[in-house]
Amino acid sequence: MSLRVQNLHLRFARATGPSALAGIDLTLPQGEIGALLGPSGCGKTTLLRAVAGLERATQGGIQLGLHTLAEAATGLHQPPEQRRIGMVFQDFALFPHLNVGQNIAFGLADWPRAQRKARVQAMLDLVGLSALAERWPHQLSGGQQQRVALARALAPSPELLLLDEPFSSLDVDLRERLAHELRAILKAAGTTALFVTHDQHEAFALGDWVGVMSQGHLHQWARPYELYHRPATRFVAEFIGHGIFVPITVGSGRPGHAHITSPLGTLRLPGDLPPAWGLGEGDLLLRADDVVHDDVSEVQATILRKAFRGAEFLYTLQLDGGLTVMALVPSHHDHGLGERIGIRLDMDHIVTFARQGDTSDAF
Repeated sequence: MSLRVQNLHLRFARATGPSALAGIDLTLPQGEIGALLGPSGCGKTTLLRAVAGLERATQGGIQLGLHTLAEAATGLHQPPEQRRIGMVFQDFALFPHLNVGQNIAFGLADWPRAQRKARVQAMLDLVGLSALAERWPHQLSGGQQQRVALARALAPSPELLLLDEPFSSLDVDLRERLAHELRAILKAAGTTALFVTHDQHEAFALGDWVGVMSQGHLHQWARPYELYHRPATRFVAEFIGHGIFVPITVGSGRPGHAHITSPLGTLRLPGDLPPAWGLGEGDLLLRADDVVHDDVSEVQATILRKAFRGAEFLYTLQLDGGLTVMALVPSHHDHGLGERIGIRLDMDHIVTFARQGDTSDAF
């Protein structure tokens, strides 16, 4: 089932500050995976709990397929147990007195015995734990426990699966591998899923759609590629990919000849047209993959820091005017701290912001 959240507001009782959620709008198509991403306290878990029915909206509504789950205007608030939504918690919440098979069967008590047994086996096969049906939770690794929790949530065939930071209790080394495994399992099951994370690598590895939140607001809900290359706000630009801003001037000698002047050189704007915010002073979003090492470039920079990443170095560079930028450089270019190297811009997506304002213009 597709999920639709419309103009959702939520304010906790006796709260005196801003709303916990303010004007949230998103659509998650059937069978796709959405990620809610943002810093601690941004409202992402509150939004997940509102969809689950654990928090009551004060304005707006939530729909799952053709069914309205919540509508503040009419007072409708369907109880959590009636929403056909599964949930996987941070700590997995497995029952220690039940073995793997019994944990998975927990939500199937009303099913006929033969169907229940077949469903449990199907879930064990789906998550690759058929050989461990008789094991107890304490005998499993963290990754195995996570898969049991997932199988238990999927067993009743929920119309939507919610996951609250599903990798937070796991070792860092496990997270990326398990994120890919989890995505494969959800896709094989055809389940619509929404999960919360504070890690953008997890969000990109798992999500078909990613929402970036801050202070109760959803800044952007888009495909990961769109978020990275066409951020809608300054917050998204800074949060995704750790972008920095470079001061620029947008000028146009004559119609159809718009260009950007920056400390790293001049750029022509696509279509030779100025950005939507117009001409004058602004900021250019610059990421490490936009800066290329070029020995013959007139622009020189001093290496302040370097981080070895196997195939490449991440250099932190300082221009003569004091501006600091970063560049990804192939690791066979092993320069020392304090060395000067030539750099130039190589940008396929140009994102600019007015010096005062929060509207981007991406190409």
